Amino acid sequence: MKKITVEKLAREFSLKVIAGQSQLQKKITQSRVHRPGLEFVGHFDFFPTERVQILGKKEITYLHKLSKEERKVRIGNIVHYHPPCFIVTAGDDDLTYLTHHCVEQGIPLLVAKRSEATSEFITRLDAYLLKELAPEIAVHGVCMNVSGIGILLRGNSGVGKSETAHTLIRRGHRLVADDIVVLKKLSQQTILGTHDEKTKEFLALRSIGLLNVVRLYGRKAFQDETRIALDIHLTRWEKDALYNELDQKFHYTDYMGVKIPSIEIQLQPGRDVAGLIEAAANNWYLKQQGYSAAEEFMRRVSEDSSE
Repeated sequence: MKKITVEKLAREFSLKVIAGQSQLQKKITQSRVHRPGLEFVGHFDFFPTERVQILGKKEITYLHKLSKEERKVRIGNIVHYHPPCFIVTAGDDDLTYLTHHCVEQGIPLLVAKRSEATSEFITRLDAYLLKELAPEIAVHGVCMNVSGIGILLRGNSGVGKSETAHTLIRRGHRLVADDIVVLKKLSQQTILGTHDEKTKEFLALRSIGLLNVVRLYGRKAFQDETRIALDIHLTRWEKDALYNELDQKFHYTDYMGVKIPSIEIQLQPGRDVAGLIEAAANNWYLKQQGYSAAEEFMRRVSEDSSE
C-alpha cells in the first residue's frame, strides 16, 4: 500500500502547522478526505478514521457555538480515533480548544493559508491524493501527448521509439516520458502516464545522446502527465504481415486491470511512422465521437449499388 507523510502534504499545500509538529511523519494511506459532520453529533457508524479530516467554516462555526464542556466532548470523541491529521480551511482564529486536543493526542493540526472555499480545497486535495496514492507500475517505452491524446509507445530496444518521439516533438506534440514510463491507475477506466522525475524532460537518442527537450524546443515540448488512450507497439517490418483492412480492429493491453486499445505499427525505411501515429490518434478520437470512416465508405458503396 502506498503512503505519504503529513509533512509532505503540508509542504505541497503550504499548510501552517499549529500542533503536532513532532507527528508530521504520520502516514496517509487513503486517497479521499473526510469532512466530519454526523460525527460531531455522535454518529460514528461509518467514520473513516484513516482519512484526512477537513474542518471548514461550517464545522468551526458549529464548534464555536457549543459550550466549553460540550465542545470538549464533541472534539474528544473524534480525536479519540486518531486520524492522520486535521486541516482547517476557515483560518486559525480561536482554535485554542482544538489545538489542546491535538497536542494531547499527538495529532497534527494544519491550517490552509490559501483563501478558497472548502469545497475547492477538498477537490484539489482529493485529486492530489488520488495520484500520489494510486497503484503504479513502470514500463519500458515512451509516453507522448499527440494532439491532446495520450500515447504509450512500446517496442524492443533499438526499434526507434525515441527517434519517433523526437519527430513527433518537432511536429508540435509533447513528450511525457522516455525510457521509463510510470503508469498510475486512477480508476477502473483510467491509466495516467508520467515520468519518474529522474528522466523528466529528457529524451535519449542513439548516436546523439541525451537531449533536454524543453531547453531545445521550449516548454510546449513537454508535459508532466497524460491519460493513456492508445498503446502502440512498434515492431520491425515483416513481409506480408500487414493487412489492408478497411477498419482496423483494436486489440487491448491490460495494465493493472485497465484495458487500453492497442495497435501495431511496423517500421520500414522511408515509412512515416510519426505520421501514422498522428493518424491513429486522430482516428481514435473520431471513433470516440461515433464516427467511422469505414462505415461511411460502406454506406456510400451501398448507396451507389442501389441506384
